This record gives sequence, C-alpha cells and structure tokens, in this order.
Amino acid sequence: MADVLSQAQIDALLNAVRSGEKDLENSAGDQEKKYQKYDFGSPRKFTKDRIKMLNGIFENYSRVVGSRLNARLRTNCEVTVESIEEQRYYEFSNALTEGDVLALVDINLKGKEAEAPVMIYLSTNTALSMMDRLMGGEGEPDDQLDSEYSYTDVELQLYEDLSKDVISVMDGSWENYIAVHFEYNKTDVNPTLSQILGVDETVIIVDLKIQFSNLSGRMSICLPGEPLMDIFAEMNRENPIRKAAAEDKSEEIFDSLRDSRLEIVAELGGTELSLRDVYHLNVGDVIDLGHSKDSPIYLEIGGYRWFTGRIGTHKKNMAVKIDDVCYQAEQRSE
Repeated sequence: MADVLSQAQIDALLNAVRSGEKDLENSAGDQEKKYQKYDFGSPRKFTKDRIKMLNGIFENYSRVVGSRLNARLRTNCEVTVESIEEQRYYEFSNALTEGDVLALVDINLKGKEAEAPVMIYLSTNTALSMMDRLMGGEGEPDDQLDSEYSYTDVELQLYEDLSKDVISVMDGSWENYIAVHFEYNKTDVNPTLSQILGVDETVIIVDLKIQFSNLSGRMSICLPGEPLMDIFAEMNRENPIRKAAAEDKSEEIFDSLRDSRLEIVAELGGTELSLRDVYHLNVGDVIDLGHSKDSPIYLEIGGYRWFTGRIGTHKKNMAVKIDDVCYQAEQRSE
C-alpha cells in the first residue's frame, strides 16, 4: 500500500512547486540511480582488499612522517591520507607543470631493484614553506607565487634533503607485511619532459594532506603498478612460509608443555567433622566419607576438576583409572 501524505505534507509540497524549489517533471529523473562508467578495455589490476591494505600502510606512514616533520621543522604538522586510487600514469603526469619537481625513489625487494621508481611530488608552495622553516623562518606561504616557479640550486638541495627525510621512514610502514626497501635516487627537475613510465601504465596514486598552522598543502606518491604486483605476489608466496613457521613454533611450545610437571589430586570424598571429633581421633578410627569404593572420583588439576575415574591398583600401587573428561566449565567447578 502506498504511503498516504498528511495535509501538512501536501501543503509543503504544493508550496515548493509554486516557488520553483521542486520541479515535478525532473523529480523522477533525479531519483534514477547513477552508475559509474567502467573501462572494460583496461580493467582494474588491484582489488579492493589490496587498496585497503595500501590504505592501512600509508595511514601508518602518514603518522610517522608527521612526527618526523614536527621534529625537523619545529612546528605542529598533521599529515593525513586524502585518497588512494588506481589510475593511469598520464593522469598523474598531466597534472604536473614545467616548474614542478619529483623525487625518484628506487624499490628494492629481496635484493632485486625494480625498474620503475616511486615518484614523490610535493606542491611548490608547501615545499617552499617547509624550506623557509628549515632556514629559521616562519614558513609563511607566498600568495603571489607564480604557477611556473622554478627552484633555485639551493632550494633544490633543500628539496632533496626533505625528500630523503620523508623516504627514510617509508620502509617501516611496510614491515608488518613484507621487507621492502625504499631509497632516494635523484630529483627530476622537469618531469613533463621525462618519460619515466608509459602513459597507459597502471599506477597507484596516494594523496596526502599536510596541514600546518598557516598553510595546507599536499604530497602525492605515485606507485608504479608492476613493482606493486611483484610485492603482492611475494606476499602471497610468503604466507605459507609464515604459517609453517607459526606451526613449528606451536610444536616447540607444546613440547615444552609436555615436559612440565603438574600436581594431580584424586578426591576420594569429603565430610564435615566438628573440632571435638577431630580432637578425639585415634589411629585405626574410620571416617565415613559417604562415598562407596566403586563410585567414580574426581581428579583435580590446579583446583579444578578435569577428570572422573575409579580407584584401583597398578603394580601394587594405588592408582586411578580415568573414565571421562570434564569438558564443560560447569563440570570443572562443581
């Protein structure tokens, strides 16, 4: 059954139509679900799980590099992950201008260096503000900065120094997954003319927001697709090894536990006696435990009942034959 509008809702709807706030002809079209176009000619290489993993890696990296910049620049700086997306390289390179600078980073996985480097881009205004702080200034942004500004030789040296600083902490963000080493290679002063990757190469672009008290900037990290695929493949190969190592450790632990000594107490029965009766006990007196010799008894470990059994003898010694295991916690505490 369709929902029935109240008189107040009908009046509000009519008023919205009269005032032009609501267009009845276009309202049906507005309710149509919108779908995002998918390029079947170039399908996605990285699943949502991989992107989620990268998000966790760079969330950790943003916290570490934020603390690093706080100490280096002597100011409060907050670094957060804005987005992580799979794109084509031309989408990254087309956003660069002639005056932009890239730090190229080599990837070393298991002693093998990847052919394609990681590219780190720091917006010009943000980089100049950080350099000003390194030189003792307040890092005030320049609102009149030319979009095609070119770095001086001194600024390029400072840019290289900053790049090495943020790259030095990149290894630690990956160590929970795989041992991979990132090392600064060089600074590319004109990336628009350099053919670092093919224009249609798949890349992962990580956008980080850098927030200072007087400036908000960004840093972009472009991760080439092929080295990333190698890293994920190596992770998959290492998983069985890690599981086997964990099983071997568990066996060692159980071996140690098997050699441990535990005190087992066989409880024949229980009764209550007054202090007067205990005082008058003599050798040869019999205490009735209210428990026949053929009835099951409990075996206690650490104050808890773990087994039930029966009294007997083994090689002329008193012994208890286990009949059952008390699996439930209620059985053990009874």
